[in-house]
Amino acid sequence: MGEEGTSSAKSNFDRDKAEKMVRKMASSAVNELLQRTELCDVVIKVEGDRFNAHKIILCSCSEYFCALFTGAWANPKKKSYIIPGVSPAMMRLIIDYAYTQNVDVTEDNVLELLAAADQFLVSGIVQRCCFFLEDQLCLSNCIGIWRLMHFYHLPRLTHKVFLFILQHFDEIIAVSQEILELSVQQLSAIIEHDHLNVRRESTVFETILHWISHQPDQRRGQIFELLSEVRLGLMTAIYLQDVVKENALIKDSAKCVSIIDAAVAKFMDLRCKSSKPDYSDRLSRPRLPSSILLVTGGKNARNAATGLDAYDARADCWVPIRAGEIRRNHHGAALLGGFMYVIGGRNRGIQLNTAMKFDLVNRTWHPVMPMNCCRDHVCVAVQNGCIYALGGFSDDLYHNSVERYTPETDQWTMVAPMHTKRSSASAATLRGKVYVCGGYNGTRSLTLAERYDPNTNQWTVIPNMRSSRRGLGIAAYKDLIYAIGGTSSGSIHLRTVETYNPDTDRWRNAPSMCCARSFFGLEVMEEQLIVVGGFGGTAAMLTVERYDDDVGMWLRASDMETPRSGQSCCVLHGLHGVMEDLFHCGSPTMPTVVEAAGGST
Repeated sequence: MGEEGTSSAKSNFDRDKAEKMVRKMASSAVNELLQRTELCDVVIKVEGDRFNAHKIILCSCSEYFCALFTGAWANPKKKSYIIPGVSPAMMRLIIDYAYTQNVDVTEDNVLELLAAADQFLVSGIVQRCCFFLEDQLCLSNCIGIWRLMHFYHLPRLTHKVFLFILQHFDEIIAVSQEILELSVQQLSAIIEHDHLNVRRESTVFETILHWISHQPDQRRGQIFELLSEVRLGLMTAIYLQDVVKENALIKDSAKCVSIIDAAVAKFMDLRCKSSKPDYSDRLSRPRLPSSILLVTGGKNARNAATGLDAYDARADCWVPIRAGEIRRNHHGAALLGGFMYVIGGRNRGIQLNTAMKFDLVNRTWHPVMPMNCCRDHVCVAVQNGCIYALGGFSDDLYHNSVERYTPETDQWTMVAPMHTKRSSASAATLRGKVYVCGGYNGTRSLTLAERYDPNTNQWTVIPNMRSSRRGLGIAAYKDLIYAIGGTSSGSIHLRTVETYNPDTDRWRNAPSMCCARSFFGLEVMEEQLIVVGGFGGTAAMLTVERYDDDVGMWLRASDMETPRSGQSCCVLHGLHGVMEDLFHCGSPTMPTVVEAAGGST
């Protein structure tokens, strides 16, 4: 910015500052007049209490008083008004706000104050009550706040609370009984919604039964209306036949029995055809995921450029994302601040120091500041709102250096180096620390592991893994660090798994994967470990596995469309519009994302 621009900005700042000071002084002066009851031209009477005020001040903050004092039927000579439907305490708060622009919103007064502010059209107080309710929003009160919103026109707050209910439905029904007080229309609005976040559709059916049992005489006749909103096709045939169909309420309704039979037939049809989810069929359309696994880049034998794919763990299906081809492999990927970042790696044999971010809403790529050095076979982790890029190699030089990216400043900063030079390692965060395990130092695969404390900028060596691993994946899962797969040499690929417990400072063996693999994608989603693709020793893989600690075994999931090795993964949470676009509308292809040779964007 030139001197003229700087001078103009300073002038605007000074003018705004002066205007605020003038308004503050004027407010203080008028408030002093009120305290001395000087020049007051109106008396507000509420339940026997009298409040002196100035008409012009009340008009400035309340459309109600403006209409009362200046409307077509107003009497300019009238000085006394009896105001019904409000308590003296609330009127005092409203009048004080008119003079000071301040109001103390508390848990004890927020509901009455919101009602009074809405009655007198004091938008400033309404807004502050909304902010207070947003800050207080939790599992135990969200239903009550949402029901309250039906009495007001507050679309922003209503939408936010409703999304909170949808997102946390499983948790809400476990701790709150407020859902039993909903009307049938309100309950229906929740359970019919695509964004309802439930791990099992049976939860929705059981919630309906619980709601009916709260007032059985009045509600039993509404079973069909609510059952029609359940995605019955997502339940198992056994559950539908043995639990749902055998329920007394269902048996008493021929229409309910008919819809259950249709759901069983649909389930069997999908199972026989092994077809993908049908998003056009209301009966079996999966709920939109609350989180998706994003897979970026990688390569296979035929193609060094791959697109961006999304995996919905609940529907067990893959969807391509309109993002163009990503010509990177052995890079890092991270989600931060609503953007997906891809960092370092290589493109057609060229080692990269570049990083780019992808706007998931607008589907556009943007370059960010390059790293201080090229990092092929890099690993990344996110902690405290920053991205850490660890190790890697360039020009046969193996790095122990670490860089930290701060999105607010778009800058990479060198932090304390690791104790060990390593590429093809993997990193994860747990309890505020960054862990890095395994890798390759140019001579051998490593068992070495260490952790970084961002608060002290220091690395601490932890016990070695039981197996040397490069091209491994590590993840923080169930308060442990999982080290998975990799290769102990160029030809021995591993399917073994081991876990590190920070409390005991020990590694122990865990159930092995179904397939040996290295250079795969790994993330935690839906309380499961998800392993994607990789290299199996002869070719890139398209197989996917998932591990649930509650079950204690690895299970196969739907394969990717394209084999990948050297890809990277991250998990996207929220962004409801993105989820809806991806899983209900399809996604055409965009042009290739091309990076110039030499590592520049």
